[in-house]
Formats: sequence, C-alpha cells, structure tokens
Amino acid sequence: MSRGFAARDVALYLRNRLIRQLTRLAAARDRTPPVVPLPVDEVIRGSRTPLALVRLLEGRSNAERESAVARYLRARGVPFALHRFSSDEGSGENFAVDLGAGERVLLLAAHHDAVPGSPGANDNAAAVGLSLSLIERLAAAPPPKLRLRFLFTAAEERGYLGARHYARETDAGELAGVLSLELCGIGDSVVIWDAEDETSFLRAVGAALEGIGLARDASYHVVGRIPMFGSDHRAFAPLGVPAYGFTLVPSANAEALRQFVWSPVRGAIRHLIRRPAPFDTYHTPRDRCSTLEPAALALALRALEAVIAAVA
Repeated sequence: MSRGFAARDVALYLRNRLIRQLTRLAAARDRTPPVVPLPVDEVIRGSRTPLALVRLLEGRSNAERESAVARYLRARGVPFALHRFSSDEGSGENFAVDLGAGERVLLLAAHHDAVPGSPGANDNAAAVGLSLSLIERLAAAPPPKLRLRFLFTAAEERGYLGARHYARETDAGELAGVLSLELCGIGDSVVIWDAEDETSFLRAVGAALEGIGLARDASYHVVGRIPMFGSDHRAFAPLGVPAYGFTLVPSANAEALRQFVWSPVRGAIRHLIRRPAPFDTYHTPRDRCSTLEPAALALALRALEAVIAAVA
C-alpha cells in the first residue's frame, strides 16, 4: 500500500468515526419501531420496480443485506463476480455485474450496507433497487461498445472499505467514469457532487441530464468536493478516474441543504433535532421504505439511463 493510500485510509476512518458519533446523537431520542423485513423469497418473487426492491434490504442486518443481494442475483439468473475482502477494518463481499461489450467501462456503484440501527432504505437500498432494475431493463439490449459494471459494495459506511479494496485490484485504465449512487429515493433535483474538475465524462453526464429536460442549477446541480460526507467513488478518484456522487435532493430545501452539507459538523450539531430532507432520515431509524418517493426513483432511473446512453 502506498503512503498516500495509507494516509487517506486513516482520514476516512477518522471521518467515519466522527460522522457516526454525530448521527448516533441525532438518533438517540428516536423511538421509531423497528422495520419487520419481508422474507427475501417473497421480495424475489414480487415486483421488480426500484421501490419494491428496496424491501430486499430494508431492516436487515448488514450480513443479511449482503446475502440478500447475492440471493437475488442468483435467483434471477444474473452472472456476477464475487470479490471478498478482509482487513483489520472489517470484511465483506462486493458483487460486480457486467453488461455489454467494449474496452471502456462505466461503473455504477451502490453499497448494500447500512449503519446499525437504521433500516437503510434511502441509504442505500434505494440505490441497490435502482441498479437491480437497470440490470433487468438493459440485459436484453446492453450497449454494444460499452461495458456497464454494476458494483454492489460492502462496508461503505466504514470509510468506503469495500470500494477501496475493489479499486486496488481493478484496472483503472479501462474505467470511463464512476458514479456512486447515494440517497436516490427522495427529491426532485439531481446532484452530481465531488465534481471539482471538468472532464469529458462530466460533460457527458451534464449533456445526458439536459437531454431529458433537466436544467443546470435548477433541476440538476454540479458541485465540488463536499467536506466530511462521501461515498464509494472516492476510492477511485485517487487513481485518476473521473468519479462522482449521484444523489437526489428536494429543490425546496436547497438553502438548508447547502448550509448542512458544506458545514457538516456545525450543521449536524445545529440539526440534532431536525435536519433538512433527505438528511432528516439519514442514519436514523426513520430511514424506511415509507419515506421514499416513487417520483424520485423514477427520475433517478431516467437520469441514469440517459447517462448510460450518452457515455455509450
């Protein structure tokens, strides 16, 4: 491991500890009853919309969530590569599904773990549901000149641990771009974040969003590096790969979100009782399927399909 990677790993560990402590404080007074998960086989036999597939993970332990993703892929006959990892920080299993052909790879990451005590619907079962739906929709006619890689990662909540292990073993040169899907089930505005530098991939993403009628700085936003908060794409950015977060937020909460996200420690303390959506349920017992918005999931699905078409 390089000294740079080691320093980043320590920083991620400390960041994660701080955020975890703050969110525990925010959830300490919450008396929301726990979610009773649906049987995995019932979810597998049911509807395959993103909202229905949230139930695959909602309310389960991280070991159960990991197992449920693998069971779903096997039951649906979807070939996948299994990437196990283990370290002093933790262990887990990543799953990678490739569709299409070509030398370039567009990687869409969605972590399957959640923080303890949270049902983990928006963070991050919604993104897993979107990815599974996209696999189903695109399997019959994948892009002929692009490989799509859907990466379901473990231990994102431990400083992107699964993604960091995966990134060390992958061929970064083949990656055209990476999007990590986070908090995709609430809101009417797409945010592409950690976008500090202009790249051809970022231009393609912007053109795709505008192609479905979204307007920059109105119904979609491109913002620079967000302090403290992060996701799996940050495991790939140090390798020189254009890698960004993909999130939905309510446009009505734009100013409150700006204050909360750009000053996360002060904002978390200020909003211990009430935080702006979608962070009002983030890492809490209230992050459940009933809070998700079908219109938000539909917008995320349409936006991702447009990005795939634009990159292809």
